[in-house]
Amino acid sequence: MKDLIRSLTECFGPSGHETVVRELIRREIPRGWEPRVDPLGSLLVHRAPTGASGRAAGAGGTGRRVMLAAHMDEIGVVVTHVDQKGFVRFGGVGGVMQLPLLGGRVQFRGPEANGSGGPTGVIGLEKVEDASRVPAMDKFYIDMGASSPADCPVKVGDVACFHRSYEDLGNRLVAKAMDDRIGCAVLLQVMKELDASPNDLWLVFTVQEEVGLRGAGPSGFGIEPEIALSVDVTLTGDTPECAPMAVSLGAGPAVKIKDGGMLAHAGVKDWLLSTAQSASIPCQREVLVRGTTDATAIQVSRAGVPAGCLSIPSRYTHSPSEMVDYGDVQGAVKLLVRALSQPVELHG
Repeated sequence: MKDLIRSLTECFGPSGHETVVRELIRREIPRGWEPRVDPLGSLLVHRAPTGASGRAAGAGGTGRRVMLAAHMDEIGVVVTHVDQKGFVRFGGVGGVMQLPLLGGRVQFRGPEANGSGGPTGVIGLEKVEDASRVPAMDKFYIDMGASSPADCPVKVGDVACFHRSYEDLGNRLVAKAMDDRIGCAVLLQVMKELDASPNDLWLVFTVQEEVGLRGAGPSGFGIEPEIALSVDVTLTGDTPECAPMAVSLGAGPAVKIKDGGMLAHAGVKDWLLSTAQSASIPCQREVLVRGTTDATAIQVSRAGVPAGCLSIPSRYTHSPSEMVDYGDVQGAVKLLVRALSQPVELHG
């Protein structure tokens, strides 16, 4: 999966600008799955129930309509002003943190197939008056190498993503946009490995998660699933002097119990945990104090959906260097393939 992960994370795709990512994903969809794009731009990929041969099983099967969602968008910045010297002021697109900004680079969309090759700038900072405080966003600027608005290659409203290369450290992978291209990679790999399923499957690559879960709700409303899962990243508690959290890199994917926006359905949680136990797949239990996923929006669509989340542990989330463990990623694929290969019965 590493080549796929590299390709996905190096794509240009801030919230509202997911076209390049969507087209890459569409090219990777295996035969037997039917893709379509909804009005907001989310990619919905469907496969009817299949028998042991992989052929359509027809009506009357015992499976359920199951929706899995991973979001295509990443955090970024948007130009708000270009001053008389050509320096660019900006705001965040999604949850951009100030600490990693200084000296970082951003890239606007370019002509390459993955959106690269566009204008690149360096993030600078005004004089710091109080070194004990994190500077506000309006104290930062982007240096595009320009000397006036006339030779500045970007304008108000242009959107950029953080510019950082993918790095393979062996078991650990580092890139911008692991949140949530790693979830997209997991869903694609599940499609490729899932030979047959009695369930009516909808694997959805959503838009605009980082700015308010905006793509997942409409997709869930249209599909009307009986069970839903998001596949997204979560934080870890395994770095020096970090906030306590019972999730570590390398200990397996994490089954969400609760986060800042959702209580996971007890039956969905138990379905994932019991599947992992029966298949001897290492996994963790996750409680995330702040932050949430697409499952929150899907859970309250239409008359309500039993929903949960399978999380990929990630260090340095919402920075340009998000780190995941390759074993955790592979474990997530194995768990989902096993869970979807059989009829889903929820208890609790």
